[in-house]
Amino acid sequence: MASLKVPASVPPPHEDAEQLHKAFEGWGTNEGLIISILAHRNAAQRNLIRQVYAEAHGQDLLKDLDKELSSDFERAVLLWTLDPAERDAYLANEATKRLTSSNWVLMEIACTRSSHDLFKVRQAYHARYKKSLEEDVAYHTTGDFRKLLVPLVSAFRYEGEEVNTMLAKSEAKILHEKISDKAYSDEEIIRILTTRSKAQLNATLNHYNNAFGNSINKNLKEDADNDFLKLLRATIKCLTYPEKYFEKLLRLSIKKLGTDEWALTRVVTTRAEVDMERIKEEYHRRNSVTLDRDIAGDTSGDYERMLLALIGHGDA
Repeated sequence: MASLKVPASVPPPHEDAEQLHKAFEGWGTNEGLIISILAHRNAAQRNLIRQVYAEAHGQDLLKDLDKELSSDFERAVLLWTLDPAERDAYLANEATKRLTSSNWVLMEIACTRSSHDLFKVRQAYHARYKKSLEEDVAYHTTGDFRKLLVPLVSAFRYEGEEVNTMLAKSEAKILHEKISDKAYSDEEIIRILTTRSKAQLNATLNHYNNAFGNSINKNLKEDADNDFLKLLRATIKCLTYPEKYFEKLLRLSIKKLGTDEWALTRVVTTRAEVDMERIKEEYHRRNSVTLDRDIAGDTSGDYERMLLALIGHGDA
């Protein structure tokens, strides 16, 4: 259930396009007008606005936004305006660059999108960068990280709810044996995590918990400073309880010394139309304060207004 509030009577795309064009004219940019339009349109509507804008003005809306805006507000608006598959392709490419590289962002995209959505990300990546996502991930990662991330971004999991209980029991046993032997990057662990459906994985991990008296992530905390183990635990969380992963990411991005605006912007723009309601509930449950209150307390200006609009608390 998306939390994005779209006004009951949305103007036609050509009106939105004209209003956005007006927002760029004259002295100074009308940021409030940009927020009032783009933050309250769904992905299909934003795509139409971009098409109409290009036809009417011979210019890419994203380029005009890039020229007119700046800083964290600009990044939030640009990421939001992109089609979801384009946005993920852009974030994944950024995550392979030397100064912005992030195994976590690659894992997050691979594990929290549906198989169909991840397939569309790979197509968008191919179209934009003239290379495959797998190729870039393989080139820019090494060792155990490469062993895990390449099959994760290549995955096309079964999306149904059917579960094989016997398989869940046998694979829970395999996982337990490998983890007991500290063989954390064993090909069997990688195979199970990168190929099984999310329903099957949940069944396997529930059986692991019941049969061995500990959750798998608790057993993977033996070596707390091991970066690969941290990524492995996050992979399991993203595949099974994404709202818990995103709640923690938001909490850390807001609460640590100096806000991590990149993480905050990424989570809000990528989850607003997906599972933001669940993330907000989890945030409130975990922190006894609402997400919008923490965002309002830690950000300001147009950036704050854009984020609050996207998580469902902006004025329509």
